[in-house]
Amino acid sequence: MPERRFDENETAEIFARATEAQPAGARALPSSEGMTLAQLQEIGAEAGISPEQIAAAARALDRPTPPTPPRFLGVTLGVARTVELDRRMSTEEWERLVVLLRDTFQARGVVRVDGALRQWTNGNLQVLVEPTEQGDRIRLRTRNGNAQGLLSVGSVLLASAGLLALSGVAGGFLGPAQPLGTLIALIGGGLSTMGLALVRLRAWVPLRAQQMEEIADRLEASTTAPRLDK
Repeated sequence: MPERRFDENETAEIFARATEAQPAGARALPSSEGMTLAQLQEIGAEAGISPEQIAAAARALDRPTPPTPPRFLGVTLGVARTVELDRRMSTEEWERLVVLLRDTFQARGVVRVDGALRQWTNGNLQVLVEPTEQGDRIRLRTRNGNAQGLLSVGSVLLASAGLLALSGVAGGFLGPAQPLGTLIALIGGGLSTMGLALVRLRAWVPLRAQQMEEIADRLEASTTAPRLDK
């Protein structure tokens, strides 16, 4: 496979990502020729930018648009991440990835291989490997089913409270009697249930996002002889 070359705009973007400001003396080749990663790293070294920073910025440039995470009632319920490999994932690398997934998420999961398709699942947590024209695409996604259930229950309780309030106003019987107590109980139950879901998601979503990003970084940094277990 020909070595990846970066045109003038991509070169500027890589240095901007690596330094948050494009170096004033950065050289660029015509877009028809482009520059290799090694050439960019050589220029970066002259400007005091480490090769690792240049490589990370180059990977970010080729990173696909992040998939939309699952949402419910406007609340983010899960995390999704996609990694594009410019080669086919070997059987040995897939096995190392499974070990990494089990160690990262503290779950054995279920492995399934169907021809070129591979997947590791543990409940709502899924890692899918599928072939593309350039290599393999790895999709990581998960959803917090418990939080979604709490949000559903809370929304039903609040909706019921709203209906009760409307019927009470229309009938003129809202007061210190049973309907008012029921209304308060429904509102309190709905708010507390939804609040519990939000508290759980506040810690869970960033953790899952960090775990997936670490896995993605290892995949993107791997070469033709990857070592995911390092």
